[in-house]
Amino acid sequence: MNDYGVTGSTTDVEVLIKLPIRELWSGITAIDRYGEWSPECYYGAWLDDRIEKGARFEARNRFKDGFETYVTCTVTVAEAPYRFGWDVYGGEDVPLAHWEYELEDQGVETLVRQTFTHGPGDSGLRMGAVQNPERAAEIIQGRLDQLAANMRSTLTAMESALRTPR
Repeated sequence: MNDYGVTGSTTDVEVLIKLPIRELWSGITAIDRYGEWSPECYYGAWLDDRIEKGARFEARNRFKDGFETYVTCTVTVAEAPYRFGWDVYGGEDVPLAHWEYELEDQGVETLVRQTFTHGPGDSGLRMGAVQNPERAAEIIQGRLDQLAANMRSTLTAMESALRTPR
């Protein structure tokens, strides 16, 4: 089936965070706190008591139209404190997305590169492109732009929260 370019569509952001790399790593791997920072993810919880390749966590997302998703994620890379990534599964055997952070130590600051890549699994984006093939490119780009804005927003909120003691 033609997916109109959804599979493999990607976006990324690069943000300089005013935190040392190990402090930022603690935030990026604090899945249970993403609900405090993300415009879409309102819940996250580790299903395994370890941060390593193969570990799993669950997440819940709420979109502007009120639609909610419940997903399970599997860590694909956990190289403290430099790389952390995971695949997102929505009930299928193939991932619907891959998220990854790369951190570059710059002393008291950390350069973060966050990437999203759409997988072959089912998603709202795929459904929208298939249902509206004449607008598929516009729909895909709109979602990628929204995801990039959400990444920046999440990283900014994360930085602020980690700089302020709880």
